[in-house]
Amino acid sequence: MHDQPVNLPALHDLRADCTRCFGLCCVALPFSASADFAVDKKAGKPCSHLGTDSRCGIHTELRQRGFTGCTVYDCFGAGQQVSQVTFGGEDWRTGTREHARRMFDVFPVVRQLHELLWYLTEALSLPAARPVHADLRRLLRETERLTRQAPQELGELDVGAHRQEVNVLLLRTSELVRSGTRGRKKDRRGADLMGARLKGADLRGANLRGAYLIAADLTGADLRGADLIGADLRDADLTDADLTDAFFLTQPQLNSARGSGSTKLPRAVSRPVHWTAQL
Repeated sequence: MHDQPVNLPALHDLRADCTRCFGLCCVALPFSASADFAVDKKAGKPCSHLGTDSRCGIHTELRQRGFTGCTVYDCFGAGQQVSQVTFGGEDWRTGTREHARRMFDVFPVVRQLHELLWYLTEALSLPAARPVHADLRRLLRETERLTRQAPQELGELDVGAHRQEVNVLLLRTSELVRSGTRGRKKDRRGADLMGARLKGADLRGANLRGAYLIAADLTGADLRGADLIGADLRDADLTDADLTDAFFLTQPQLNSARGSGSTKLPRAVSRPVHWTAQL
């Protein structure tokens, strides 16, 4: 019996499109004064820099004004999904308080589902994962179905349980893909590598799932074919590193790191603007 065909969402559609969103990340999410944010903001309170047009008033100066966290964040397209589909284009400003509250509650749930869509879509693009493609397609269809639920259903969804089901397949995908890398493959899953000196390290096919690589020196490191799902790359130095065919790497992870014009990247992600601005 053949697998039922499934239309894969394009990865570029799983990125934020602020022109179709009501500034949900600037309202729904809280943040605290820190190295990432210049001020405190409570959940459900609009950022003082959010305009009536739902656009950021200091978008081009976020890093200089102390809002680095905003430049790192990406909703994987959940903002436009919630704004235009889940709530049918009705702005949180024009509805009741209950309408706004529901929108803010649903947004982080859909964001998690869209992140899972990113991973599932990427997994299905990996030839080595063919043995689990049928199960990946099944979960992709189910995840897409969940994103189309009504606000009340989304608010009651146990997204953690669904994430766990997806993770089982992503783990198997990782094993299949990394097994194609020759030689001994390092297992650094969940490892504390904060500030580690890994300059020029051979990390081909390494398991770096959930590893803490904050401020690690990865200049010139070979990360080809490495699993980077959930790895914390904040302030990690990826200058001249080779991440060709590294997988489960998201744009927010990359945005939080440092790099250069010579850093080699997977095709699914883009070179952060602030990398070239530092040259």
